[in-house]
Amino acid sequence: MSQIDNLPQLREVIAKHGLRAKKEWGQNFLLDLNLTARIARVSGSLEGVRVIEVGPGPGGLTRALLAEGAREVIAIERDARALPALAQIAEAYPGRLTMISGNAMEIDYQALADGPTRIIANLPYNIATPLLTGWLTLNPWPSFFESLTLMFQREVAERICAQPSDDAYGRLSVLAGWRSDARMAFNVSREAFVPSPNVTSTVVHLVPKPVDADVAIKHLEQIIKASFSQRRKMVRQSLKATGVPVEGLLAAAGITGSERAEDLPISAFLAMARALPDLRRTNSQV
Repeated sequence: MSQIDNLPQLREVIAKHGLRAKKEWGQNFLLDLNLTARIARVSGSLEGVRVIEVGPGPGGLTRALLAEGAREVIAIERDARALPALAQIAEAYPGRLTMISGNAMEIDYQALADGPTRIIANLPYNIATPLLTGWLTLNPWPSFFESLTLMFQREVAERICAQPSDDAYGRLSVLAGWRSDARMAFNVSREAFVPSPNVTSTVVHLVPKPVDADVAIKHLEQIIKASFSQRRKMVRQSLKATGVPVEGLLAAAGITGSERAEDLPISAFLAMARALPDLRRTNSQV
């Protein structure tokens, strides 16, 4: 393991502060500073950028982000045991590391943005998907962040980046594909973590893209929830769960209804989401 600064090696930090990873918090620590530096570089140059990091633990990625030139890193950590280790990093990078002790699911991320902001994190596995969904469904859009560079279990990464007709294509694929350009950057072996998880991990990079403002998030989520609730059945059957005349939804999307949800392009889900409120109003008047 190479050193990127004059701070102690991460194994020493973990031993000194008793940072045994907590399974219930989804903690798996990355100790290879070459690897954390590679993650930090996925989004491009960090010069002048504020970075929000979730779950820094002993600070391996935090150190890489600062060494790569981030203007400031805001590290959100609920584990009080990690705060002394992060404080040592803050001393080594004066004025550039801000620590927030709290639950990542309760943070107002938009309020933390000040100038160019990116979210880069080795996310705790147990909150990775709800965090991503929350960031992808923010309004207005494009949101406050320039990009998201996040670590997921490989199977979750595949769902995020899946295309129509892929086995992994589903709700996350539609949300991510609608609002961002998403790609899998590289895989990370389980042996890179302490403790080693039972799965391979993947770094995913998402860049927000403009979308039409005439699609409400709540309507799109209702459509995709119904569509994928019975993913192996014809979408005509699945869409009955919306409570509106299915023929109206099919007509809006230009589909026959014999398709399965996993084969529909994102444009079809968007068209049905646009039509949903009018169909619901009409149906309530009958």
